Amino acid sequence: MKILHPLKPIYDENSKVLVLGTMPSVKSRENDFYYAHPQNRFWKTLSKVYEEEIGISNDERKDFLIRHKIALFDVLKSCDIEASSDSSIKNPIPNDLDEILNNSKIEKIFTTGKKAYDLYMKLIYPKTKIEAICLPSPSPANCPKGIEDKLFTEYSQILYFTNI
Repeated sequence: MKILHPLKPIYDENSKVLVLGTMPSVKSRENDFYYAHPQNRFWKTLSKVYEEEIGISNDERKDFLIRHKIALFDVLKSCDIEASSDSSIKNPIPNDLDEILNNSKIEKIFTTGKKAYDLYMKLIYPKTKIEAICLPSPSPANCPKGIEDKLFTEYSQILYFTNI
């Protein structure tokens, strides 16, 4: 099914780090916010990294991101995708990141998962020339044993770049 990205980027003029997923999941599209699946570990991991409760409302999550200078968006503007399966993505069209990059202080770009990284490097990096760091996917589909420790370790890089 062809999906057009339904969410606006979250950022402000002080954002230093841009975190990019591939495309909002079915649950995220239903809830009109990023990483909305209750079993997705994105928000839990950031809460642990920043040692702060984030809350579950979209406003609380947005406030957390802005307060910590984190911008959030996705690599793709549209694609053909089955449910929320990144491995099924076909006909990817990239988002234009100019609005975010020109109106913030982005110093580092991270992707949440290998598919987002590969798509970013192929479709967007040639224009931005900002290399991305690939973080493990927080998706419930990516559930190896002990992933929480790896997520915490890898996502802690965001803390470094937002505090410099």
